[in-house]
Amino acid sequence: MANMDGTAVASLRAELRGQLVTRRDPGYDGSRRLWNGRIDRYPAIIARCSDVADIVACVRFAREHAMEFAVRSGGHAVAGTAMSNGGFVADLSDIKGIRVDPGSRRAWIGAGERWGAVDRATQAYGLAVPCGTDSEVGVAGLTLGGGNGWLMGAFGATVDSLLSVELVLANGEIVTASSSNNPDLFWAVRGGGGNFGVATKFEFALHPVGPTVMAGALLYPFGTTKAVLQAFRDTASMLPDPLTVYPCLIFDEKGAPVLCMAACYAGPVEDAQAAVASLRRLGSPCLDDLRPQPFVAWQSSMDAARPAGRGCAIRSHFMARIDDALIDVLIEHFARAPSRHSVIVLEHCHGAIARVSPEATAFALRRNPYHFEILAFWDDPAQAEENICWADDFLAATLPFSSGEVYVNSLDEAEAARIREAYGINFDRLRALKRKYDPQNFFHCNQNIPPA
Repeated sequence: MANMDGTAVASLRAELRGQLVTRRDPGYDGSRRLWNGRIDRYPAIIARCSDVADIVACVRFAREHAMEFAVRSGGHAVAGTAMSNGGFVADLSDIKGIRVDPGSRRAWIGAGERWGAVDRATQAYGLAVPCGTDSEVGVAGLTLGGGNGWLMGAFGATVDSLLSVELVLANGEIVTASSSNNPDLFWAVRGGGGNFGVATKFEFALHPVGPTVMAGALLYPFGTTKAVLQAFRDTASMLPDPLTVYPCLIFDEKGAPVLCMAACYAGPVEDAQAAVASLRRLGSPCLDDLRPQPFVAWQSSMDAARPAGRGCAIRSHFMARIDDALIDVLIEHFARAPSRHSVIVLEHCHGAIARVSPEATAFALRRNPYHFEILAFWDDPAQAEENICWADDFLAATLPFSSGEVYVNSLDEAEAARIREAYGINFDRLRALKRKYDPQNFFHCNQNIPPA
């Protein structure tokens, strides 16, 4: 609990360039809301930081007053770690700014930016940072956790294009981490989440993409799911690097389950038809919406299906292969989904992301090609328990097929016991670095790596 009085809060309010919000202030409820409507927490203080000096002041204040400290950048993480009950939240939403240098193919991005804005800025030059699958996701959270997405086959994870990051450490010091400055910290933040400091600015290498890409989806009748997934499994290893495919089970506009083969070919459009031909031979689709379109349009195409405020629970793990028995489990459990908004996803992680050594960055998930996610969504809070139970049962049924690994960005609330699964061979090294940079575990409102 905080050990402070009104004078201390007033002093901080006067020091900050940004806005400080407490429970007594207008806008408090709106400020504490996150993307996941399931999360309902009440911090004592929310500071909307305007610059790095504000962040330093917030870190020092929280330390001096023994307050639990959380950081909100995009606020999109399902687990809701950006909010702390009764604690201090440093909100970086206003730490904006995108600078693109097309000559050197580099971009400098503020921690409060979201990927939609980054895509628009970089695509003006036919360039992109390997990012995720939603335009509303924050740059900081995705990057610090690793960064799977549509460009990972061609250019690797988001962290594989990270060149440097500016951070505020637990002692209030501002540092830069890169291959030449604090290289051990740079290794740790490329996948280690928010455990080592408050990331304020990122420098990325850019890659040629678009602005038009071949992207979209093929929909197959639910009754053909097993045959189509078997055909995909048997040909997946032959897909070209630029083609990233996400087999998904979703519900169509009429509420019927269907198999969706979502895909993006990040190479030249003139090469795309030949590259995606194998997907069109998987079966007889009931809808073919795989077409040339702007990359920025594809990156935002799933936003409407995942609106802010909708309840969400996520369960996930990695798999080495798609077994026939697993497909049977997917079909059986998805058909029992209590909500028509829920989806399951099999991200095919191949190409460039798989050629990086698991020890090269803290993000170690390079060797098992299928990232499996169960995403339960609901609108009515009264339906939360039913949907969470469905996700838990679904996960339990798929664990026999798991590689024993989990993506840190896909961990939910109360999954702290799985943190070692997220880092594998890198876990002990991360704990040692946590002891070096944050020995008192000040930054623990996250998927926490405890100091050694």
